[in-house]
Amino acid sequence: MANRPATFKQSDVTRAARGVTAAGLPVVGVEIDREGKIIIRCAESDGKQSVSAIDKALGIE
Repeated sequence: MANRPATFKQSDVTRAARGVTAAGLPVVGVEIDREGKIIIRCAESDGKQSVSAIDKALGIE
């Protein structure tokens, strides 16, 4: 397997997380897929984590 350049930088993740925090939402998790898409998970207003459609389909709630 050949070495490939990273599809994201730490500064990209930091910038995204700071933006979410500045909007008043608490960050509870960060995911990054192979293409470099950054997914920020935020706590819901009742304190529970948001559940994605795939988590619901797999019964992980």
